[in-house]
Amino acid sequence: MEKEKRESAIGHVCMALACAIWGLMAPIGKDAMTHGIGGFEMVTFRAVGGALCFWIASLFVKSEEVRHKDMLLFFFAGMLSIVFNQCCYTIGLSITSPVNASIMTTTMPIITMILAAIFLHEPVTSKKVIGIFCGATGAFILITGSTKNTGANEGVLIGDLLCLLAQCCFAIYLTIFKHLISRYTVITCMKWMITYAAIVIMPFSFNRMSVLPWQEISGKTWAETAFVVVLGTFAAYILMMRGQKTLRPTVVSMYNYVQPTVACAVSVAAGLGVLGWGQAFAIVLVFSGVYLVTQSKSRKDLKIESRKSQKIQNK
Repeated sequence: MEKEKRESAIGHVCMALACAIWGLMAPIGKDAMTHGIGGFEMVTFRAVGGALCFWIASLFVKSEEVRHKDMLLFFFAGMLSIVFNQCCYTIGLSITSPVNASIMTTTMPIITMILAAIFLHEPVTSKKVIGIFCGATGAFILITGSTKNTGANEGVLIGDLLCLLAQCCFAIYLTIFKHLISRYTVITCMKWMITYAAIVIMPFSFNRMSVLPWQEISGKTWAETAFVVVLGTFAAYILMMRGQKTLRPTVVSMYNYVQPTVACAVSVAAGLGVLGWGQAFAIVLVFSGVYLVTQSKSRKDLKIESRKSQKIQNK
């Protein structure tokens, strides 16, 4: 029991740190993508750079043999968690504001709970329904109000929708591949997932990378890109997957609320984003939805209550 509590505590710390890094990555990555590096190029740097980091790290840990069936599963896990998730989010971030992009990430717990009800047969309680409604309303206000608040064109709306789609992809990954991730070490999982992602992304980004003005890009932009690759990809994914091994998918997704808190504070302080009353109201709605959804009872909780009730009746 003590070991489970300790592992759970480590998982919570890892998830908090990972989401804090991702929260910082939003304004830092946004700044890099406004000074010479496009969204698709940033995705390529994350995938290829991350793959190199994980392969180097694998040289210092014990090698694991991966079953052929699991190699195929790693491919699909990589597509959802890295290719679709990162492509949608990074390209969306290059279009919209870092505040909007980060707020959109708070919808993941709601999406995860919906998928858990469908695929894992988690109960749909009144708290979940109210939470989903609050979160969906907050996301709707954010998306429809983004063009009005910023006076920007439709690109902002498209960017918000891409960031929302990224959360859908990652929520599917958390729901479906929980057991796969539990069978292997973090380094083994990420080494293969991100390698598959890099192989898929490279053919589509080769032409863009070949015409990238490497020498014209400033040292500051390269430093920001390095932060995205080394901390935002390599370190954050290690922390996230460490937490994923011990925490339920809904709990993992809950930690996304850390991202907008960090990103909003940094981006507003740096002048990269503006937090209006409409966005503030949307945040309250989304946070309220996340809280209600994650506080609702799981299938396991209901089974335990049912057993206790039966024991009392038998007595």
